[in-house]
Amino acid sequence: MTRKIIHLDMDAFFAAIEQRDNPALRGRPVIVGGDPRARGVVSTCSYEARRFGVHSAMPAAQAGKLCPDAIFLRPRFPVYRRVSAEIRAIMDRFSEIIEPLSLDEAYLDVSASRLFQGSATCIAEALRKTIYHETGLTVSAGVSCNKMLAKIASDLNKPNGIAVIAPEAADGFIARLPVARFPGIGKATAARLDALGIRTGADLRGAREALLSRHFGKRGRFYHQIAHGIDPREVTPHRARKSVGSETTFASDLSDKGEILEALFQQNRGAFAALADKRLGARTLTIKIKYRDFSQVTRARSIDAPFPDAESAHDWIRLLYGDTPQHLPVRLVGVTYSRLQPLCARPLQPVLF
Repeated sequence: MTRKIIHLDMDAFFAAIEQRDNPALRGRPVIVGGDPRARGVVSTCSYEARRFGVHSAMPAAQAGKLCPDAIFLRPRFPVYRRVSAEIRAIMDRFSEIIEPLSLDEAYLDVSASRLFQGSATCIAEALRKTIYHETGLTVSAGVSCNKMLAKIASDLNKPNGIAVIAPEAADGFIARLPVARFPGIGKATAARLDALGIRTGADLRGAREALLSRHFGKRGRFYHQIAHGIDPREVTPHRARKSVGSETTFASDLSDKGEILEALFQQNRGAFAALADKRLGARTLTIKIKYRDFSQVTRARSIDAPFPDAESAHDWIRLLYGDTPQHLPVRLVGVTYSRLQPLCARPLQPVLF
């Protein structure tokens, strides 16, 4: 049976919530993230700001120069998580097989669904309309026969659009696609592929797997598979969490240590907000750094009592980051909390006898 996969991606999620909640911000360039007068970075921005070249993970100071009239706002992660939960509840009405990727992104497997006579396209359209009707936010959707193609499709008609890549059209679509549009191929990898004369999906399909593996290691097999439209990954619902984290992949690799550290702080605030929403405490903090060449390191620290707030972890993050290699540009950072425990609503009465 041909699988039917939907990829949903909320449009400028954080900024869209801010514009929804404050009508004065609608139609204005809104940037959610760090302070442009400090070493902050852009978490996300409205489409009005994107017209000026602003994008996520850009230094906030640079964003301010590109868009002098931008309105900078600090993230409200508890609000974003609450809205994300509302959207997840809507998804639950349409499928039992949902894989959340982040607050604003998820896969749904509707292969066995009887809704709309099994039409994945109709299900995706109904999802988009329901989300907009109940939250006032727009979402873009991609529909195809596997996760990779569905994710690519969701980006084709952004914002507030839908695209379908039918199985019979997949080979031709992949052949014409620039390699930089494939999930997992960033600017640096695209440049290395270009140096090998590989610029389109057709070029990538024609490259021998041995050649790709020689230049890209284990990733070479992945690139060979996606060029042939092969993506056997299942949509996997998340099980009970043993950890809570947040990470981001930069649009452009970062080399400035201050910007990387500020990005870690920002992911830490998001991860800690998730802990607070779930009324969980954590005693282990882990940071993850992924470099331009896709190598990565993690560093962790455990303490005796749960971290009381996000800021209490910042000194540990500085120390952990200082213990990582810093000779390569960084493409991704993340912060994860583990050794979780429920938090009591109030202190327990001491046992007297």
